[in-house]
Amino acid sequence: MSGFSGRVDIREIVPHKDKYPTVHKTFESLNLGEKMELLNDHDFHPIFAYKFPLDFPEQYEWSYLEEGPEVWRAVVTRIK
Repeated sequence: MSGFSGRVDIREIVPHKDKYPTVHKTFESLNLGEKMELLNDHDFHPIFAYKFPLDFPEQYEWSYLEEGPEVWRAVVTRIK
């Protein structure tokens, strides 16, 4: 799928403490209406249930592109 302004493969980020800051920074760089792709080896639920709502309230929409079991992919769109 094309049309992404950013892409973060969380599986490749080391050390662990840099994972969410990288996702955060990539989302911050998006302009209104732009999308980023996230890839991981497990579900994104914690990011979108706890972290993004606090950091970016009502500024994004997200949906799964692929739901495991080995690869999880999501698209995140900046709406505000």
